[in-house]
Amino acid sequence: MTIYTRKGDDGTTGLLYGGRVRKDSDIPEALGAVDEAQAAIGVARALADGDVHSILTKSAADLWKVMAQIAENPERRSTPTDLPDRVAAIERTIDEVTARFEMPTDFVVPGATALSAYIDVARAAARRAERSAVRAESPAGVVVYLNRLSDLLWALARWTEQDSTLAKDVGAKG
Repeated sequence: MTIYTRKGDDGTTGLLYGGRVRKDSDIPEALGAVDEAQAAIGVARALADGDVHSILTKSAADLWKVMAQIAENPERRSTPTDLPDRVAAIERTIDEVTARFEMPTDFVVPGATALSAYIDVARAAARRAERSAVRAESPAGVVVYLNRLSDLLWALARWTEQDSTLAKDVGAKG
């Protein structure tokens, strides 16, 4: 089995349930943005351990479901999704994570730790993916999921930097 098909050599890509679109159209752009978010989460996950690692792993895996929803031919969308359940699970996780640290009262300057910086990069990628999903007229569950994922990533970044001297100094100097 080869990894290349040559089907996209004409500048198009296939949609789930049939049809092809130009690679520079909104659906492939949204897929690429989600793929970038997933890769950024992977970088952060490589540095994480414990609960943060587990949360990032689940989030990266969820993005396969998001991509499947985006990749469907809009005229044939029919895949049932558990994204509303995943959004509820993310909200519970956000509540659990934010209960573990004192919420910043000022704007946050990313980069207090390497891990928090990478999580913030993933958060920014998730926000871009959300905008791309809106532009691609993705199912509503996709947009809500990506919105909540970026909230979760913000909370994880703040949690991982909670013991950072830099984070405390920046907050104190305000």
